[in-house]
Amino acid sequence: MHTATHYDLIDTHAHIMVSEYDEDREAVINRALEAGVSSIVAIGMNVETSLAAIALAEKYNNIYATVGIHPGEVSDAKDADFEEISRIADHPRVVGIGETGLDFHWDTSAVDTQIDFFRQHIRLARSTDLPVVVHDRDAHDAVLSVLNEEDASAGVVLHCFSGDEVMATVAARAGYYLGFGGIVTFKNVSLGNVINAIPSDQLLIETDSPYLSPHPFRGRRNEPARVVHTAETVARLLNITFEELAQITTQNARTVFNLPA
Repeated sequence: MHTATHYDLIDTHAHIMVSEYDEDREAVINRALEAGVSSIVAIGMNVETSLAAIALAEKYNNIYATVGIHPGEVSDAKDADFEEISRIADHPRVVGIGETGLDFHWDTSAVDTQIDFFRQHIRLARSTDLPVVVHDRDAHDAVLSVLNEEDASAGVVLHCFSGDEVMATVAARAGYYLGFGGIVTFKNVSLGNVINAIPSDQLLIETDSPYLSPHPFRGRRNEPARVVHTAETVARLLNITFEELAQITTQNARTVFNLPA
């Protein structure tokens, strides 16, 4: 393991406001700092978690918030919910809009609703001049097509990227940032070609905590400190040093989310 003094990492996607951390949230945040994770972007999934992300960002100066309604939540969402997201989007600790996007894996009955909410989020991101944080599961073509139609001009983060080299190339050409998490460490997953197809200045690392814990913690609750394992794997795939990878991805995160250095 690397000493925290030589680098700092940014976990660009974590849900640390959810109930899985109610017993030890403070300890989780401290472990991240000790591991060299200087900042965490807490990602909202509905009104409740978006407000909780803002509350955490108000309490901890190394935590930032995004606000949005996850595609898995839209079938239960009301118009008033999106109005509330729009209202809180201009809070000074909010650095992005989302998690929004499309998920055709779990629920294909609400496809039209998902697309409608996705469009609204992109328009909100455009009007607030914030990047949009995108969830894409089994919906690659539809996600790219909506992003293209709506012209997400203040930045796009394709979180937990799961597309192939072709999609990675298309997304990179459009100027999108691609986030990689614990999946890159799984023995049965090969993302080396995909990661090498992306310009290094569009690469982000994340945990998606509490989900997708990296090897060797697979199956257990994830936490931001474990972004170190993802960083080690990505550095190896790119054939660069850990420190170089840390420097590149931290700069990228600061750029897309407009975070202070």
